[in-house]
Amino acid sequence: MPDDRYTHGHEEPVLRSHSWRTAANSAGYLLAHLRSGMSLLDVGCGPGSITRDLARAVAPGRVVGMDRDAGVIGIANAEIAADAVPAVPDAVPTVADAAPTSTPTAPLTFEVADVYDLPYDDGEFDVVHAHQVLQHLSDPVAALIEMSRVTRPGGLVAVRDSDYAAIAWYPPSLGLDTWRRVYRTVARANGAEPDAGRHLLAWAHAAGFADVTPSSSTWCFATPSDREWWGNLWADRTAETAFGRQAIDLGLTSQARLEVVAEAWRNWAADEDGWIVIVHGEILIRVPERPFRGGIAPSAKWWSQRGELLAGVGAGGPTPGSAPGHSNPVGGQRDEVNG
Repeated sequence: MPDDRYTHGHEEPVLRSHSWRTAANSAGYLLAHLRSGMSLLDVGCGPGSITRDLARAVAPGRVVGMDRDAGVIGIANAEIAADAVPAVPDAVPTVADAAPTSTPTAPLTFEVADVYDLPYDDGEFDVVHAHQVLQHLSDPVAALIEMSRVTRPGGLVAVRDSDYAAIAWYPPSLGLDTWRRVYRTVARANGAEPDAGRHLLAWAHAAGFADVTPSSSTWCFATPSDREWWGNLWADRTAETAFGRQAIDLGLTSQARLEVVAEAWRNWAADEDGWIVIVHGEILIRVPERPFRGGIAPSAKWWSQRGELLAGVGAGGPTPGSAPGHSNPVGGQRDEVNG
């Protein structure tokens, strides 16, 4: 079973970003397919902000959020506990106050688990969802097969991932160019695919699925408040999280250069013309009546073709069986923030 390394880490700036996500801004392609009473598994749920929204959408159905990191699951469970504490009323309650004031949620639990070996029965869930997960995996095809295993026949596997190569911003910035180049290199050194959005349909086909609905959506940050939040967030994520430390360990940059990139993010945020769009690929897989149950055979086939698919397009990446960190996916290119 792969032992993947998470490029971002779970420091405060990363959790600040993850906690901003909602079903509305991150799972809109799925919401129309959810019904009251459905059971749902949220893979790689992080602090659980999307999970809690999905729970409201399928209430009173069962919802499980799972993540490999025990620390972030602790945060998600703490949020549930906080929500369960009743507010102290400012005045003596009246009959009107006795009426429910919020939408009831589904039975919701958060658990530590691994996407490659989910501790659930075949067909246990109506829907299995994963947001920004496959881009961090060294074997996304195997993950899709395992996610489909725990989805009932006729149920849905829903996946959304960003595409770093497709991110566009204005005005041009050498610092942000460097940020993207270094990030994509670090991710690929970890055996992952930072441009996952464009690969989702191919990965679903490689996993043996035919009934797949692809789509796309974006996040756009351009108002002063949005720019301030996003730009300062990524300034902190560049200089203060696992991503930066991994980049330094790989010899791609230095702390001083990361600080220059962080300042480029702040400068972009302060520019009244600043604009950025983050492109996401999405797929809805309708699990067949007889889903594939044969281990990782389609995954192995996909891996055998990966080098050929990427050859000549500058994507690179470790080949199957190579140790993460022992290949340079951008042909020896190094961070040149200062020109």
